[in-house]
Amino acid sequence: ARRAAAARLDAAVAGELAPLKLDAARFRTVVAALPESAWSGDGRERVEFEISTNPGADFAPLIKIASGGELSRFVLALKVALAESGSAGTLIFDEIDRGVGGAVASAIGERLARLADGAQVLVVTHSPQVAARGRHQWRITKAVADGVTRTAVVPLDAGERREEIARMLSGADVTAEARAQAARLLGELL
Repeated sequence: ARRAAAARLDAAVAGELAPLKLDAARFRTVVAALPESAWSGDGRERVEFEISTNPGADFAPLIKIASGGELSRFVLALKVALAESGSAGTLIFDEIDRGVGGAVASAIGERLARLADGAQVLVVTHSPQVAARGRHQWRITKAVADGVTRTAVVPLDAGERREEIARMLSGADVTAEARAQAARLLGELL
């Protein structure tokens, strides 16, 4: 049963790699029998995810060879594949887009939006491309007063959201161009 499930998972993950700009990557689930002395309540087999990130490269454990950005995208591909099998309720991603550029961030945002069709998805991001894909957006702020750091989570209305995405695009000095780009990012999703 595990081997059959592994084959289905491998196929589902493979379908997610190219859209996440991992065109040359390959993924496989290794299900290896354990000696009887190592059997446990988790089963008689060891399950490990392996990847090859470049053409001609050998497979190796995911956790050992993926860079930060690659690891984030492989985890997202896995979660998308698993969510589509109905195993997701609430998914939380903390900077899943770390270490990636605009085109990859857009692909990540699209995948997260697709996940949100069947699950509650909470994302902490610094990427305007990812933030624009959300149905709702909050700004997290920190302030120090009287030697105490306070954190606030503030829901944003449509205008505040556009301004926040513009700030994410341009930094502290929000320009008219950044506002126009923020409107485009949000507009293409409406």
